[in-house]
Amino acid sequence: MTETMLAVIGGSGLYDIDGLQDARWQAVDSPWGAPSDDILTGTLDGIKLAFLPRHGRGHVHSPTDVPYRANIDALKRIGVTHVLSVSACGSFREAMAPGDFVIVDQYIDRTVLREKSFFSSGMTVHVSMAHPVCADLAAAAAEAARKTGVTVHDGGCYLAMEGPQFSTLAESRMYRESWGCDVIGMTNMPEAKLAREAELHYASVAMVTDYDSWHPQHGEVDIKQIVAVLKGNAARARSMVAHLAGAMADLPAAGCATGCDHALDFAVLTAPEKRDPALKARLDAVAGRVIDAPR
Repeated sequence: MTETMLAVIGGSGLYDIDGLQDARWQAVDSPWGAPSDDILTGTLDGIKLAFLPRHGRGHVHSPTDVPYRANIDALKRIGVTHVLSVSACGSFREAMAPGDFVIVDQYIDRTVLREKSFFSSGMTVHVSMAHPVCADLAAAAAEAARKTGVTVHDGGCYLAMEGPQFSTLAESRMYRESWGCDVIGMTNMPEAKLAREAELHYASVAMVTDYDSWHPQHGEVDIKQIVAVLKGNAARARSMVAHLAGAMADLPAAGCATGCDHALDFAVLTAPEKRDPALKARLDAVAGRVIDAPR
């Protein structure tokens, strides 16, 4: 039976996890390249936990250049079953104020320069993204966040932009008014897609730092203001992770309402004899459960 293991992918402002026992940084080799950084592993409240700084320690990777495939592969390779994404975001909603946490449940992907799948010609796979986050993990994260005293919003549509520049006023208004998005960020895609392909339980907590550029009383994004809010958000995020670790015993590695751990059951279309051996070798961690199974 697979043991539950939680990974936290920390975004801007979150570069470590408090209270890890037997903590150590370890390098993990991946056939998809080097991950963003070494992975910090240990136990927290009796649960195995891994922490990966998405941008690397010292914030060396831009959103476009984050090695998303290597990150997800490396986490799966060390036994991770659940991934909690924590990232900064802008808000399109007055009620989702700076300092609030939003439990993301939908995405619109506007990124254009990133590799978005582990699969390609030689092994064609189509996974469902209708419900892109694990409902069970998202609910547990929301409860854990509330225990920190932060204002939590259940559900929100995250607009993933390429960056690194922030939105124009026209874009901000379009995303908010025409597209119905709630928050905007640069890093949850293709991360969520790759986690689904790797059959990992994935959920995202978006920490609001600003109102993007649509808000008439706030104007354009102010970097100094963002940094100030990030510091407070990071402390609450670390507390949230501690509370979530205590709840992980109720989230088994296998089985969830969203079916995350069986996302590949009917997704592989390429006939077994036509599957590229070199690609199959790279997919040993991500898709080893189904890689040699018939269609």
